Amino acid sequence: MKKIKKAILPVAGFGTRFLPATKSQPKEMLPVVDKPVIQYLVEEAVESGIEEIIFVTGRGKRAIEDHFDVSYELEDTLVEKNKHDLLEAVRTISGLAKFSYVRQPMPLGDGHAILQAAHIVDNEPVLVLFGDCLYDSQVPAAKQLIETYEKYGDSVIGLSHVEKEEVSKFGVIEGIALGENNFEVKNIVEKPKPEDAKSDMVAVGKYVITPEVMEVLGTMKHGKSGEIRLADAFEIMLNNNRPLYGKVLDGEWLDTGDKFNFLKASIKLGLKHPEIGEKLKKFLGELK
Repeated sequence: MKKIKKAILPVAGFGTRFLPATKSQPKEMLPVVDKPVIQYLVEEAVESGIEEIIFVTGRGKRAIEDHFDVSYELEDTLVEKNKHDLLEAVRTISGLAKFSYVRQPMPLGDGHAILQAAHIVDNEPVLVLFGDCLYDSQVPAAKQLIETYEKYGDSVIGLSHVEKEEVSKFGVIEGIALGENNFEVKNIVEKPKPEDAKSDMVAVGKYVITPEVMEVLGTMKHGKSGEIRLADAFEIMLNNNRPLYGKVLDGEWLDTGDKFNFLKASIKLGLKHPEIGEKLKKFLGELK
């Protein structure tokens, strides 16, 4: 079994839910406390053993490349001002991993975005992290997925339980419990009505995919929605009796995909921040 050393982070979306803030900057660069969302995901991947990060970008995403590049002018300024703590924080970013960038020329689906990195992945299993999914957990969520992959040897979908009225927003997973919050996936239903859902487990935007998934994506001209989507590739595999697994992730899912949940994530992580945690807790307690 090949070790997972690479991660694909698709970041080519327009971020329309956050307009006008995302008119001229990537949604993934919006800060949660003092770090952009995308940095949390890169750190999660690195803490899980990933050595190479492959960003699938689009037009207007140059700020992501700049963020993970060396900034000589900024570093020189911090040295001159004797701000060595900030200097260390800045220098650490560019050294987190090896970074590669590919473009998705047209928004043709999340599976199409993943395909743009196929030549870099080079027939290896790979971690896939979408930009709306942070996790507050003792063991990084990505590491939990990789451990499940190493146990079963096939693709793994990161899962979370949600309230039944929320299932219509997500892809709902039906499966057989295997123990340790692992499941063998038997069916995936995209955005069912709450009354029709047979499960409260949903895909959160974190995956381990095998070369077989990449091959299936490569054969797809379009899926049910007219786009090439990862969920459709998984459905094809299930129809061909190929195994697929799910892992209910330990920890708290901090979904940053809409304004309310983005603010919720900022507050949750802000309360844990050593610099502002106590002040924020006091402030929130004083609100009426």
